[in-house]
Amino acid sequence: MKSHILFIIDGLPGGGAENVTLTLAKGIAQRGHTVTLLSLSDRLDYEIPDGINYVVDHDKVVKGVFRKLCELKRRAASLDRLLPEIFRQYGKPTLVISSLHKTDRIVVRSRLLRACNLWFCIHGMFSRSYLGNKTGFSRWLKERKIKKVYKNRNIISVSDAVGEDLVKNVGLKPQTMMTIYNPFHLDEINARAVQNNPYSQETYIAHVGRFHHVKRHDRLLEAFSLASLPCKLVIVGQGEDTVTRMIQDKVRQLNLQDKVIFAGFTKNPLPVIKGAKMVVLSSDSEGLPSVLIEALICHTPVVSTACPGGASEIMTGELQPFLADLTSASLAEKMRKAWDAPPKINEDMYHKFSYDIIIERYLSLQK
Repeated sequence: MKSHILFIIDGLPGGGAENVTLTLAKGIAQRGHTVTLLSLSDRLDYEIPDGINYVVDHDKVVKGVFRKLCELKRRAASLDRLLPEIFRQYGKPTLVISSLHKTDRIVVRSRLLRACNLWFCIHGMFSRSYLGNKTGFSRWLKERKIKKVYKNRNIISVSDAVGEDLVKNVGLKPQTMMTIYNPFHLDEINARAVQNNPYSQETYIAHVGRFHHVKRHDRLLEAFSLASLPCKLVIVGQGEDTVTRMIQDKVRQLNLQDKVIFAGFTKNPLPVIKGAKMVVLSSDSEGLPSVLIEALICHTPVVSTACPGGASEIMTGELQPFLADLTSASLAEKMRKAWDAPPKINEDMYHKFSYDIIIERYLSLQK
């Protein structure tokens, strides 16, 4: 049965969750289903794949002291004005997937989506990303707001660790929760990985990720300095100006100006990943770090902090010794280990994330 599936997300800047949403939408559309991608802002750093109905619900600029207080209600009302036309054109969706917390806070207020088969895809560790810096009443209040959004809802967690975090550390009681890993199209990744690599003449290790405090670029740079490897560090990504300046300042403090290359955001980081001696992740928490799986598909060694989240579900067996404690010294030690004796990558390490398996799991959610 061919049906209509609706994805909703709050914009498409260069991030992992956004890329996953596009990959899912593309895979489902290729199976002959009608797919609509509804973005709640016009931010778009990716190309929309062929065969997907891309719709933008622009956030209207509203001024006044109560603007923030009314934002979620206002945007949900805007969503409800747009949805009838989408339903008329393509039919009522058999499955609606909402991604990212800001989107979810708007979607739960939608009157029209209450009657739909609605699932919320959780990509990160909420106890770290939303509660990690809060204590006392502030933490209690934030927890209460999160529970209000997701209580008795259908939840998809992108790793077992993400789901366990919601239940054990946030205290959430969902209606249904299941783990579905993010999808990775092996043939497509390998094809894109052999495209032009602007750093092919360099010997380097790579880090790929948005510029955000949870990614801990300071730890990455300290570990790189301590490891004293005979190579450069290519950092792929972008972020807020304040975080970017902090990273640049850290490079200067460690006197790494001649060793670190800022590559900026790229729609296709796979050639950089494939050409690296290793890919390093330094985060405090991760949902399911796509870059580690992409690196394994490219047969590039990986090193990561054993942070709360999905990294430990990726780096099992022969990869487990390359998980570091949450310190710069431990990360540097694992980087040296991977440099001196890199693990041999094989398909068994990434098969469970393959595209066809994951797409079918999503399609099984339809009603």
